[in-house]
Amino acid sequence: MLQNDWRAKKSRLCLEMIKFVVDEDLPRSTSRLLRNKGFEVLDVRDCGLKGRSDEEIFNFAQKEGAVILSGDLGFGNLLKFPVGSNSGIVIVHFPNEVSSAELNRQISKEFDNLAEDDFKGNLIILEPGKIRIRRR
Repeated sequence: MLQNDWRAKKSRLCLEMIKFVVDEDLPRSTSRLLRNKGFEVLDVRDCGLKGRSDEEIFNFAQKEGAVILSGDLGFGNLLKFPVGSNSGIVIVHFPNEVSSAELNRQISKEFDNLAEDDFKGNLIILEPGKIRIRRR
């Protein structure tokens, strides 16, 4: 039992070292949520990248060694952004009618069940009630 507790704690400590680049199509409150959970977060709106192309945001995230968190399905294009060739991409695909609070609750809930290896180099798609991971 103690070994499982140690593994969970170790996994959480590693997870907190992940850096995220949050795209402009997600609420600013998502960046705050992730910071409060111990993640390092760069919001494209604060980095001079607002309105920039997916490729520019992707290149910035790779330079920073950060996982992209976006609602933009374009980041799911495996020809442009192949799995394993990047620091990781998370696409949050929820209906527009979902409130920011509910969106953040779902992100928080799913992230609590993920380990660092689930992010690095992988494509994660979060949808209401489900998560899909395309692994490197």
